[in-house]
Amino acid sequence: MHSGHAHTARRQADELELCERRSKRSMRADAIIVGLAILMVALAAVSLMLGRYPIDPRQAVAMLASCIFPLEATWTEQQFTLFFNVRLPRILLALMVGCCLSVAGAAYQGTFQNPLVSPDILGASQGAAFGAALAILLGFTAAAVSTSAFCFALLTVLLVLFISARAKGNHMMVVVLAGVMVSSLFKAAVSYCKLVADPTDELADITYWLMGSLTGANMSQVWTVLPILFIGCAVLFALRWRINILTMGDDEASTMGVNARRIRIVVLVTATFLTAACVSVTGMIDWVGLVVPHLCRMLVGADYRELIPASMLMGASFLLLVDDIARLATTAEIPIGILTAFVGAPFFLYLITRRKRI
Repeated sequence: MHSGHAHTARRQADELELCERRSKRSMRADAIIVGLAILMVALAAVSLMLGRYPIDPRQAVAMLASCIFPLEATWTEQQFTLFFNVRLPRILLALMVGCCLSVAGAAYQGTFQNPLVSPDILGASQGAAFGAALAILLGFTAAAVSTSAFCFALLTVLLVLFISARAKGNHMMVVVLAGVMVSSLFKAAVSYCKLVADPTDELADITYWLMGSLTGANMSQVWTVLPILFIGCAVLFALRWRINILTMGDDEASTMGVNARRIRIVVLVTATFLTAACVSVTGMIDWVGLVVPHLCRMLVGADYRELIPASMLMGASFLLLVDDIARLATTAEIPIGILTAFVGAPFFLYLITRRKRI
């Protein structure tokens, strides 16, 4: 009897210690998330003032306030145009795209239970690349190029899901293999478009689009993709605890009353919509969806209740910082896709050489 009481007391003490440890870990993660939010706001404020034509902080605040309050202009017309038509939409788009690519990457990694998965695993990026290349070949406008890229990105993923539904074997493995196959097919189609493109005009446009850039950002693009990106992020944020359950396996999920297959489809479709919308307006920006979730995992742990918001905030800050470097480092602007690759490739090598710690 005495032994039974001692065992119960020991178990209660262990449970209490575990709860305290979880509480401390959760408080630490919350503090990191708040810190990331402050960092993002500060970086955005600094980015508004940086550039080849610097804007005084007081003028920047006054121009923003003039949208709400009637203020006397202390700025030139050139500064006003630069601020609202060039710099502000570019910064907003960088924040939105970085946030969405990162959260899509985190969602993919949780769904496939593979830390080396990125948002283009289902071929959305290559499908978007073909759509953009085809539209450029046909002489479409910039808006039509983005629309074509978005439509072909979705078409690619639908094709992957259709193939995987008809194939036999492990479903998740089949989805990945189908994604690799379809992605290779569209990559070849992009190469053919480059082959037949006019070398003096169309080829340069296709090549530049494939490198990714925020140079042509405008408020029209921001308002066009904002509803898709907002809804997609809201869905993934709402499902973050269910993604935790997906990482445990289908059997464990079913015992907890969660339809793993349905949740997995919703998460994949939502993450794909986010990826397609981002790529359609910025071109190919790789590595963000792979690198940022891992950095966040090192900071806040693998719990998706903290990992999803942390990935959103860090992804936004990361891409904005890289874009600042892209537009300030040299007189000829560096495509942002090149810089993200310079960061992402070494980090990927670190991951595969330290596999046991992932």
